[in-house]
Amino acid sequence: MHGIIGKMMSVPDGREALIRILLDASRNMPGCLSYVVARDTMDENALWITEVWESREAHKQSIGSTDLHQAIAECKHLISGFGHRFETRPAGGQGLPSALSDHGG
Repeated sequence: MHGIIGKMMSVPDGREALIRILLDASRNMPGCLSYVVARDTMDENALWITEVWESREAHKQSIGSTDLHQAIAECKHLISGFGHRFETRPAGGQGLPSALSDHGG
């Protein structure tokens, strides 16, 4: 499995619209096991996106999707920037398959 945790900042008063667009766009992403959008409790313009993919390749393929490009065009004006971004190798969790034997890269 392949994971990504990233911070995104919205323009003032744009966070809720941005969340709606991201959640709509994430409904049909082949290879995506989990896509969670969360409001930052300390910054009213920030949100965190936590993604789990079947593989790094599945994530790369999603980047070329027409749906994603449409979502980016729709929400581009709502994004003021990006913060931290981390790549992870999920070991499993609620709703995810176990990957305890996956110690490799």
